[in-house]
Amino acid sequence: MNSAHWHLVVNHFPIIVPIIALFVMVGGIVFKSDILKKTAYLLFILAAILTLFAFNTGEEAEEIVEEMGNISHDIIHEHEEVAETFSIMMYVLGGISLIGFWANWKQKSFSGIIVIVTLVFSIVTLFYAQKTGTSGGEIRHTEIRADFSAEHEEQEEAEYDDD
Repeated sequence: MNSAHWHLVVNHFPIIVPIIALFVMVGGIVFKSDILKKTAYLLFILAAILTLFAFNTGEEAEEIVEEMGNISHDIIHEHEEVAETFSIMMYVLGGISLIGFWANWKQKSFSGIIVIVTLVFSIVTLFYAQKTGTSGGEIRHTEIRADFSAEHEEQEEAEYDDD
């Protein structure tokens, strides 16, 4: 497997795992369950670690895709910029979750505040996750781009038919 393939394998986890963690955290708040809250914290930490893998495979995947020639550098650059912001936010969310896990485990007085901070920050982070996922998908899936038209689709089909 090359780097582009590895990137495709790991890039979905930093988006999916925090969504699951968010639902688990909401369950922990609703049911007043420390176990669910701790599980959510661990899932957010796992997502931050998985973000490292996705981000690190992105650079080499970029080089491979740019060599293909039929993909605009601008769309790749846009994805890279959004992915950088998302990665930083995931690392911060992982750090907040580490503090939250510790505070919950040690039953610190501020653990309730950390739960809310984690919840709010995870929602904001998931906004950037969506932006990152969409911009990444647009690299190879022209049909989801904002400027997509049926005319564009016909041009692409003609290009593939020529091969």
